[in-house]
Amino acid sequence: MVLGIMGILLKDRRAQAPEVQEVLTKYGDIILSRHGVHDAAESKGLITLTIEAAGEEFDALVAELEDVSEVCVSTAMFPNR
Repeated sequence: MVLGIMGILLKDRRAQAPEVQEVLTKYGDIILSRHGVHDAAESKGLITLTIEAAGEEFDALVAELEDVSEVCVSTAMFPNR
């Protein structure tokens, strides 16, 4: 199991949010916390997550989020807690 922090940048929050939400719901059991902020003037959004999961599941979540057009994902993992 790894504990990780994930940042998800949505360049067009209104267009991307439904698909991103679908992915996050699929992986809801491994999400310990979630925080989101948006810039209404530019339609950007930033979601930060705290994740605890097996490394493969963490990587699968990142891959599915990156499959959403123009979504950028950054992570920091703390292995072997």
